[in-house]
Amino acid sequence: MLRIHFTHEDLTRVRFARAPDPLAETFLSLSLVQTRRVGGVALEGWRSRTRRSVRPELRVLFDLATPLGVTEAAEAFLHAGSHTLPESLEQTWSLPGRRWSADLRVLSGTRPRAPQWVYGLHRGDREWRELVDRRLREYHAFAVAPYWSQLLAVAHTDRSRRALVAADLGLDGLLSTLHPDIRWQSPVLTLPCPVDADLRLRGAGVMLVPTFFWPEPLALTDNRGLDHPLVLHYPLAPDLATYRAIWASAAADGPDGALVALLGATRARTLRAAADPAGTAELARRTGCSPATASHHATVLRSAGLLTTERTGPGVRHTLTPLRPQPRPRPRGAVDVLFTPCGPDAAGAVRPRTPTFASNDLL
Repeated sequence: MLRIHFTHEDLTRVRFARAPDPLAETFLSLSLVQTRRVGGVALEGWRSRTRRSVRPELRVLFDLATPLGVTEAAEAFLHAGSHTLPESLEQTWSLPGRRWSADLRVLSGTRPRAPQWVYGLHRGDREWRELVDRRLREYHAFAVAPYWSQLLAVAHTDRSRRALVAADLGLDGLLSTLHPDIRWQSPVLTLPCPVDADLRLRGAGVMLVPTFFWPEPLALTDNRGLDHPLVLHYPLAPDLATYRAIWASAAADGPDGALVALLGATRARTLRAAADPAGTAELARRTGCSPATASHHATVLRSAGLLTTERTGPGVRHTLTPLRPQPRPRPRGAVDVLFTPCGPDAAGAVRPRTPTFASNDLL
């Protein structure tokens, strides 16, 4: 078991990601498509469908993401916080050299026999980075994108539900209901781990990230040290029915599926882009249209009650209209939990070989 010890400062820095990160989900799914050991029957339909679409030239990705999953994962691809796959890939390739160097040191210990091109990728080999970028986009297009609308819908519902739990029961209620395999007994969060270990946080806090393509809780630290937030992935689908609801029917007309048929392609992209609050110029950049067009679509969506626009100084800020439940009394001593987008820091997986998690590192 892994026991994560929170300080008071960490408890004030618990954050929720707005949605799963598309690159992290794509990368994790590469392990699931290779083995039935993880995911089992819950993802069998998706696995069979995806395997039939994997072309020989895409199998190079299996050298990067092995069937052992997070125990051998290339950690730079598991960060959380981007809105689209292109943005996530751009963020990954733009990580500073020291981040890739830290991952390379870990890779040398966990996968000494990894193909040399994997080491070259971490050292900044441009040719391999361009190839991996293309292959990840190609794989994502049929393995993840067709299900992304359903996945986001479940993620948004989950986030709203957990916000209400936090409002009603405080931080204790929130952390104790994350997942059946995660146990909270203040100030310690316990989750399954291959070894018995303790992790003492140092005030950087925790980012809670829902994930669909890894059906077990996953704690990720930054290889640069614990001065960066711990990223805790928790399974998004609570039962077999939810898994099947997401993968059973691929959305038509791309990742926005039925939303496109309802609103039109550009307006659907605008609504999806506003899941992460932004000004008009940023919405235009995300959707690939002019600021005037983005402003027009935002006005229509706001009139329909789907967007909320707030003035911030000389500009405006568009966001999805939140749920508006009836006010509920807060229990005495309830702790505020902020729900903000996750930051740009990448994260590395908690693994038995990480020195900070030695079994004798007890409080």
